[in-house]
Amino acid sequence: MSGETDLKTLLESLHPVVRDGDYVYALWPHGRPLEGAIEAAVREAEGLTVVLHRDEADKLGLGYDFVAAWITLQVHSALEAVGLTAAVSAALTHAGISCNVLAGFHHDHLLVPSSDADRALEVLRLLARGVVLRSERPEDRPAILELTARAFSVSPVTGEPVEGTPIEVRLLRELFDCREYIPDFSIVAEIGGEIVGHAISTRGRVGDLDLIALGPIGVLPPFQRRGVGSALMRETAARAVAAGEPGIALLGSPVYYPRFGYVPATSLGVEPPEAAWGDHFQLLALPGWPDDVHGTFRYAEPFNTL
Repeated sequence: MSGETDLKTLLESLHPVVRDGDYVYALWPHGRPLEGAIEAAVREAEGLTVVLHRDEADKLGLGYDFVAAWITLQVHSALEAVGLTAAVSAALTHAGISCNVLAGFHHDHLLVPSSDADRALEVLRLLARGVVLRSERPEDRPAILELTARAFSVSPVTGEPVEGTPIEVRLLRELFDCREYIPDFSIVAEIGGEIVGHAISTRGRVGDLDLIALGPIGVLPPFQRRGVGSALMRETAARAVAAGEPGIALLGSPVYYPRFGYVPATSLGVEPPEAAWGDHFQLLALPGWPDDVHGTFRYAEPFNTL
């Protein structure tokens, strides 16, 4: 059976699966006969590199540094297929996940840091649907502003068409230029190279505690309810955890956002800037959330002029 070569078909058929346990790279001692359950090996001028289960490496007394999850792309890719490795590597790179690729006769195999396994699976599943998440670049801004205008052409509050330019467009333009702007938390979603979604988070505070504030988040109408917004939400949370941020605040539906772990901010001791917001003002407490937080949340300056 020959392997698939069409890149679009390959990406749509990735079906990533994680093997059980952790795997490591180790340098095999020179002159020592091979033994144990070695999964892969590469001979170089400097010596023989082996890949094996972490437990096996410990049993054999081999040293290692990089501890990885082993992800197999179940699609049968031809060895001469062009673009698959580049597409997968680029998607994981945009997510800040290191990746080592092993090509087998039937499948490609990815070794990513064990701590990033779940996130890598999410990135690969999005890629199979044609979605790539990455940080915003300055040249993206005209497309992002146009996207935002279209995403908010119908008011999320009233459900009625908006006359003129939605206020979210002006807000976003000012957030790009304010001191609370955080480049790594301005994230775009692409499908086929077209920007179809965007989420921005800026610096906010409760007393002396720095948090991030999520929003606005917009998705082009034809791509709404297809998981793009959810992907942007999860990517924001993953980046916040990696950056050591203690929590994320947002103003939104108390019915929709709890599925992502958000709770009324007042339950965590944080009051909304406007008391009338009530349970619509929510917080996602991350691993660094401190005890005894009390105070009123302060957004980036552009929010104060809405």
